[in-house]
Amino acid sequence: MKISINRLKKYISLTESPEEIAVLLTRSGLEVEAVEEFVSVRGGLEGVVIGEVLTCEKHPDADKLSLTTVDIGTGTLSQIVCGAPNVASGQKVVVATVGAKLYPSEGEPFEIKKAKIRGQASEGMICAEDEIGIGTSHAGIMILNTDLPNGTPASEYFEVSQDHVLEIGLTPNRADAASHLGVARDLKALLGRSVYLPEENPLISEISGPTVTVEVKSPVDCPRYAGVVMTDLKVGPSPQWLQNFLRSLDLEPINNIV
Repeated sequence: MKISINRLKKYISLTESPEEIAVLLTRSGLEVEAVEEFVSVRGGLEGVVIGEVLTCEKHPDADKLSLTTVDIGTGTLSQIVCGAPNVASGQKVVVATVGAKLYPSEGEPFEIKKAKIRGQASEGMICAEDEIGIGTSHAGIMILNTDLPNGTPASEYFEVSQDHVLEIGLTPNRADAASHLGVARDLKALLGRSVYLPEENPLISEISGPTVTVEVKSPVDCPRYAGVVMTDLKVGPSPQWLQNFLRSLDLEPINNIV
């Protein structure tokens, strides 16, 4: 069973390291077999920032390259040679700064270095989504619709999640601990701290429109059975925080309904 430390902190205040929590739980009978680090995007997009293309001109010595100046929030403009066909002045873009290590969707990681491309200095790279590992498209650079200041870490824009995950070897007699809340209760006993539940936010306050009737024919075998009708649903992706949470537990997000 996988337990997210970030999620545990929704139920109980924790200042201990993931390794310390693992030791506490193991001593109490919930054997932690591994502590794994999770990052929703490999490398965490360190050294990758939001920038703005201020000028874009044709490279003097290459037909398919552009020579740009980009504001990355340092106070000094960066000259970057870009081969993307869709780069233009006025765009908000994703920039890998010199020294950043990128983890592309395919291929080996690579580091951004100062370079000369066809005789022109290039200090960084304006990125396509596959180059930073958040997608597979290489049709052109990403053009962002954002008011975030230049120099803002790209990890903020893409809501990169960092977490530690406990792998617990749960035994059949500990069904009470088969959830994040159950593990939080064990930590409550171990640490003497309160467990708090998220505020209830019911989906509906009153029933209107189509209804469903439930008839329990054997109350002894099934004391209670409930149903609800949901209407006007729009299938789409789950919120990013929920996708990150599911992936940290090795579950693949499908859509908001699933």
